[in-house]
Amino acid sequence: MKKILILFLIFFCTSCYAADSLSFIYINGSNNNDSKMKNWYEKGVNKLHPTLRKKFLKNRQIKKYYSSLGGINIKEQPVIFFWGYNSKNDLNFVKSQLKVSKMVSSTGAYIVRNLITEFLHDAIWVQKPHNMLPILDELNEQVKIEAKEGNGVILYGYSAGTFVTYEYMFNKLRYINIENLFKALKQDDLSNFIKNNPKNNTCISALTEDKEGLGTLSSSGHLILKDDKTLLKSNYMKLDDLTENYCAPDNMIKGVVNFASPLVLFYSDMSDENYELNYYNKLMIKYVLQNEIFMMTVNFKEDPLGFPTNRNMTVSEMEQRLDISIDNPKGVIYDNSSIWSKRMFPFAHTSYWSAKGTFSNSIVKSFITGYKFLYDTKYQQKVIKKNRKKSEL
Repeated sequence: MKKILILFLIFFCTSCYAADSLSFIYINGSNNNDSKMKNWYEKGVNKLHPTLRKKFLKNRQIKKYYSSLGGINIKEQPVIFFWGYNSKNDLNFVKSQLKVSKMVSSTGAYIVRNLITEFLHDAIWVQKPHNMLPILDELNEQVKIEAKEGNGVILYGYSAGTFVTYEYMFNKLRYINIENLFKALKQDDLSNFIKNNPKNNTCISALTEDKEGLGTLSSSGHLILKDDKTLLKSNYMKLDDLTENYCAPDNMIKGVVNFASPLVLFYSDMSDENYELNYYNKLMIKYVLQNEIFMMTVNFKEDPLGFPTNRNMTVSEMEQRLDISIDNPKGVIYDNSSIWSKRMFPFAHTSYWSAKGTFSNSIVKSFITGYKFLYDTKYQQKVIKKNRKKSEL
């Protein structure tokens, strides 16, 4: 047990202390698009953050080892990234149309439509690329500000904010080796040019930048390169500059915590083997595990919108399922959606702030348990055996 905790803390600290400290950036969810709901969200974050910070700093098991590992410094003030206002105009239009439908609809149908609008509009709105991409750029600017101050970043995505954290990781992390990408795209005629002009690893945002990028993503998730080879080569030579402008600061994203997460419900098409984005998702997962990043989902089990992302898999299982090789993994991908909030299910989705102690404890515990599950063979086999017995009942 002691050995495992040391390994976990080495993982956590070495991934953080290239930076001077850590910033927690909180990203809002659906139905947070007016002053009242913005205040509700900010009040909740400000209630949660001191408790969460304290749990990180004061955890009995973690504190025992930090003195020999350089300590931990988390900014006292939370960083709140709020995108809700961006959807307000569209939502107001839908509500105006609802008033028209009220005259011709039954009361029951109108009530259901109104509820769907209130709870799902923003979640649907934010997934549309022309809405999402500017949000990602704004978030990246905030991350860059923290990075310039020497702060590593952990992103906390609440509810539909999990869509933003997922898209940020997918579009902004530097997991694409450009030479391997051109091989995968079967651009043999450019292979010598690429070899003679090597570029740093880059991200989707840099590759698909409107004016100077190398191509676009199709609706099926396929990267389509520019037809004009001269222009393609010219833009390629600018790629390192594009990477610095549009990708996440190198080594400053330390992790993501998604909570109250409906991500699986809205992104289930990613499981389709024919969906081309699977290729890039595989690279992203490999990058996360090889670069000491953690991706966690933490949900209250009473939360009707808190969907587990997947069953927890070992590194070997991920390699087999994704058909990739993961060298020297140190990162963590882990789901803990079995937390008892002691709240009735209609209120569980909005109770992460009021149940801040339970929620904060669960996040800290999930860090330790997730790392043990992936890298402690005895613990891993114990969990697998226990889960197998449950499935047989």
